[in-house]
Amino acid sequence: MRTMLVLLVGAALIAGCHDDTTGPRRLAPAAPRGVHSITGDHVVYLNWLPNTESNITGYRIWIGDCPGGADCLYDRIGTTTDTHFTVTGLTNGVTKYFAVSAVTDGGQESALSYDVIYDTPRPEGTDLAIANVGSDSLHAGYDFSNFAIVPAGSALVDVFYGTSNSRALMVAPFTDTEIQDAGFASSLDAVDYAPPAGWSPSGTVELVTGHCYVVLTRENHYAKFRVTSLTAGRVMVDWAYQVDAGNPELRSRPDPHEGTRTLRTAALALRH
Repeated sequence: MRTMLVLLVGAALIAGCHDDTTGPRRLAPAAPRGVHSITGDHVVYLNWLPNTESNITGYRIWIGDCPGGADCLYDRIGTTTDTHFTVTGLTNGVTKYFAVSAVTDGGQESALSYDVIYDTPRPEGTDLAIANVGSDSLHAGYDFSNFAIVPAGSALVDVFYGTSNSRALMVAPFTDTEIQDAGFASSLDAVDYAPPAGWSPSGTVELVTGHCYVVLTRENHYAKFRVTSLTAGRVMVDWAYQVDAGNPELRSRPDPHEGTRTLRTAALALRH
């Protein structure tokens, strides 16, 4: 079933008005508010605020390939009596648009939610172990684009783990890769959007268990990881990588580095 996405609600019918054939007209419910999404691996998690009408019996979920307007068709993909819905079977790196409508016990359906909600699923992983460069340099680095542990000295490395003066550090050794601490997060998905600023000027962040970190790779892809366990010998992380270039749902950098990759001084000090 397909429908046109309606972003503007027509004039409301006044309760008690009559026409010649149908009797009293009933008001359609309000469009759901507060719709937001959380990015997953081949999935998107939708949440919204409950409607205040007493006769709401459920909600319908819609998906489209464009952000709305008279020419944008949305498909209905599910119904629920809850205020949350998980959209599965999505393709990582492909952006989809979502909307929600409310339905009453009399069958009246609201307009679709007004907010333009879109999301781009991305791959993720859990319990990734990265070794300390001081004891195992061959397994101390990570390459997000290949989802692979690499040597800290590899040209493919995005970040590596090391310690300095008893401080646990994650280092982006090359100047064409950025990293920042996004603070404490209850889960990997608590940080769902890459900040446009706040990158570490040294390319080094101190690791704290429970903190989430955002990385912008040399290929202009965003990634994130959350520290789940930390010892002197290794760090355990959950991670996610956005395969859609420049997509901050885990903006392009204004002046991306080009040519030969340049090592940062701090990275050299840790590796030697």
